[in-house]
Amino acid sequence: MPEEIVRHIMKGSRSALSRAITLIESARPDHQEKAHKILDMCLEHRQDSLRIGITGPPGAGKSTLIEALGLIILNDPDNTLAVLTVDPSSKRSGGSILGDKARMEKLSGRKEVFIRPSPSSGHLGGTSPQTHEAILLCEAAGYNIIIVETVGVGQSEISIESMVDYILLLILPGSGDELQGIKRGIMEIADGIAVTKTDEAPGKSVLLSKNSCESALKLLPKKHPVWNPKVMLTSAVSGEGVDEVWNNIRQFATVLRENNLFEETRKKQLHQLFCSQVELQLRHAFYNHPEINSSFTTIAAAVENNSTSPFSGAKKLVEKIIRPRPPQ
Repeated sequence: MPEEIVRHIMKGSRSALSRAITLIESARPDHQEKAHKILDMCLEHRQDSLRIGITGPPGAGKSTLIEALGLIILNDPDNTLAVLTVDPSSKRSGGSILGDKARMEKLSGRKEVFIRPSPSSGHLGGTSPQTHEAILLCEAAGYNIIIVETVGVGQSEISIESMVDYILLLILPGSGDELQGIKRGIMEIADGIAVTKTDEAPGKSVLLSKNSCESALKLLPKKHPVWNPKVMLTSAVSGEGVDEVWNNIRQFATVLRENNLFEETRKKQLHQLFCSQVELQLRHAFYNHPEINSSFTTIAAAVENNSTSPFSGAKKLVEKIIRPRPPQ
């Protein structure tokens, strides 16, 4: 029962939280109905949190840095940490290909940490379709620091901006050409940049990457008028720069709150989520409508045979259930 699951989530049950996230990720209508009830009941129990997005190209060391950062975050006994990782989906099973939980051995053994790997389900944007809902459930369970690790597929990662407060972009040390693989879109949404694995690279290439990022940031429009993204040198192995990253994240939250931009951004994110959910529900309702089911194949065949244009075919299909209003 949804009420029982919510009650256990409030008590800090990680198994109940995992079960609730499984329900929101399920495509079964009965699971979706339960998930929506659980989400609605959890909204009033949410606590304030700081949401951090970690993104960057594959191999940049996202999971390793998250573990090092998480251990520093937990030095404050008031903090509890939820880590939501999004992995590429297997085309055969639909499940996650990688296992981030296995790569965060120190964090996964801590009782104040919840780690949840989720498949991207082929969803573009670097996150799972239900990542935002999972964040809300984690907040209801009492986690005040939430880290979201994206798939790491490049320019399509920008959907992370609609669900977290601070975005940390990781890049590997190398030549300035490394920035070409990151592209402008992901650079524009970064609130901080970490050059990773500095312990493995020559100092010259590390500094070149740092200088290249700083030069690129100067050419981009500011995401927040009161914040200048900082480029930091980090090594999760030696610990270099990880404290600096956490201090930068906290400073960011303080500056935005002082300028009344923190909650304003959250409201914009909720509006964006609402609009995307409306589109999703409309698409689902449209393709499951009996009028569409009975007409789709016939109209599609007419389009394929060049007897109807794709535009006219789409218009005919939509007008099966949404009739245009007559002119007045």
